[in-house]
Amino acid sequence: MVKIYRFSGLRPARAQAAATASVPYDVVTTDEAEEILKKNPKSFLRVVRTDALLRDIPADDEKIYETARENLQEMEDQGILCRDEKPSMYLYRVKQGGNLYLGLVACVDVDDYLEDTIKKHEHTRYDKERDRTRHIAATNANTGLVVMLYPDEGEIFGYLDSILPDGKPDAVVKTENGVVHELFKVSDPVSLSYLEDAFTRVPALYIADGHHRARSAVTVAEERRKAGTYEPEDGRIMTILFAHKRVKIHGYSRLVTDLGKYTPESFLAALKEKFEVRPYGEIDDTVFKIAPLREVEGAHVVHMYLGGEWYEISSPIENPEDLTGSLDVSALQKEALEGMLGVTDPRADPRLQYLGGARPLADLEARVDSGEFALAFSMQPVDVETVMEIADAGMVMPPKSTWFEPKLLSGLVIHTLGEGKKE
Repeated sequence: MVKIYRFSGLRPARAQAAATASVPYDVVTTDEAEEILKKNPKSFLRVVRTDALLRDIPADDEKIYETARENLQEMEDQGILCRDEKPSMYLYRVKQGGNLYLGLVACVDVDDYLEDTIKKHEHTRYDKERDRTRHIAATNANTGLVVMLYPDEGEIFGYLDSILPDGKPDAVVKTENGVVHELFKVSDPVSLSYLEDAFTRVPALYIADGHHRARSAVTVAEERRKAGTYEPEDGRIMTILFAHKRVKIHGYSRLVTDLGKYTPESFLAALKEKFEVRPYGEIDDTVFKIAPLREVEGAHVVHMYLGGEWYEISSPIENPEDLTGSLDVSALQKEALEGMLGVTDPRADPRLQYLGGARPLADLEARVDSGEFALAFSMQPVDVETVMEIADAGMVMPPKSTWFEPKLLSGLVIHTLGEGKKE
């Protein structure tokens, strides 16, 4: 049983939405965020990436978080952000190429997270978790969406689609790459009650993107419970809920800076002792993934770019019952990255970098051809049922195993916490 909640969102007026909305905090570097803010001082990055405004102080300085709070309050004081009078939920629609995505923005309960009704498939990193915890506590708000999936054979999604208004959205933003983001407020009591009831029949939710934001929101709630300042809104996590069959997953590419003790020729020879290696030939480098040369059930398949050539490397899956061990990323990590190149910690080793899967293969080729990296691996996507099965088993996937779409904007709606009055 899942509990979802309506809330009085803090959000930009329709005329302000395009200038206010920003990319999420974790998809741009500090330099990139600074450049965006120079061009557009209204960008919500001034709240979620205040480090880009304060380059002369450490990124974890308390002033960073104080400024985030001040900037959020200033946006509300100036009327850039306005609060909805009635607690509501919100439909968020994304038009991307020929794809349409429709999600429900609502709050979920931190206790569902603690009781594992909300499932996780990734570990969090302490430094990132601490950063978001401090940010939530300072701003007193969930400023970014946690993306969660709900198992659905069509009932809930069909209802969401049926209540989507025909008129103008409450906010619409078209990004530079042509993706259209639309937000619609749902305040009709009948619709809200239907959705609250429908989710009580959903057995679990699955975090797709935002593990650090979710864990940090829980930490803030726990800290306020201990301090005796806890209020109901402190126990909420702002999320967007997508039907599990209505999202896309791409693979997460790996790039390695050097070959260690190997030359390209000796690396290829050593790799052949662990995998079947075949030259692939020409590829379409405008797409996101490479189709396997042959479909073999029960086999790992990865594509490698080395020395200006693409190769397909494959090996049998040793134990199909091992949910995480049977993933392609696990075999690559064990046999090649760790076994040959000594990358023992894929979350921290600076020699290993990642590139989100919704990038053309030409980006991988360019980074290797430039000499910045020695080789690259393009991964096949994992299906969503596998992600959910691993989460149900209480297991975690290797770092950067999944790249979910759609990617959402920050600043279109914000959930604020309680006022923090001592009991």
